[in-house]
Amino acid sequence: MEFRNSFLVSKKRIFVYSWKLERHDKMPEGKKPDLSLREKEKLLERDLANGISLSGGDMTVLELVEKYLEQKRNVRPTTAAGYKTVVNVLKRDSFGSQKINHINTIDAKAWLIKLQSEDGKSYSSIHTIRGVVRPAFQMAYEADLIRKNPFDFELHNFLIDDSVKRDAVTSKQEKEFLRFVQQDEHFSECYDGMFILFRTGLRIGEFCGLTSNVYTHLKLEDAQREMERLERIEKEMKKCAK
Repeated sequence: MEFRNSFLVSKKRIFVYSWKLERHDKMPEGKKPDLSLREKEKLLERDLANGISLSGGDMTVLELVEKYLEQKRNVRPTTAAGYKTVVNVLKRDSFGSQKINHINTIDAKAWLIKLQSEDGKSYSSIHTIRGVVRPAFQMAYEADLIRKNPFDFELHNFLIDDSVKRDAVTSKQEKEFLRFVQQDEHFSECYDGMFILFRTGLRIGEFCGLTSNVYTHLKLEDAQREMERLERIEKEMKKCAK
């Protein structure tokens, strides 16, 4: 026997169903585990008391993500392409058709685990997907459509990080390059600048904006000598740019 109750919310009747009345009742054979009718009634009453929108929570995960992305204007083409990829994943996956007010943290983690273990998605791809889905659910939470954000967790606690660390330049290559620059008749003038770029990771535009007073913030044994050297580097870099 299936139990049912109804609530009148904003002139709209909301129905709740369950195959068991009380929490400790047994679920009929062949039926999936579910909350009892009394538990669902309490959750519904709590949502109403907290101002949670019952109708808004009926939207699917895909609809929520699309609504969230509608607000992301003037993004770079690569970013837009990434958003499109996430939407396509949700369109193909049954998770995208689930109601957002039915998703909990266990469901969210199970879905991400499935993406990696069954669908073969890499850790970085899943990180990108979660990077869209999590703020979408946060938007729903802030709009009182759901009780909490089910994606508010860290991936590294339960997913395998299969990312491969890439070094653009190895330590050996760096030393060989700097040795060449230092010993070359022409490029030796730019050695100090190249050295700073490698050791600090500064972009070339950031480096060109440096002035000698930057060394007043650094702990150097001979600040005066370094200031003079930076002034010389600035002149050398201007020569190399010509």
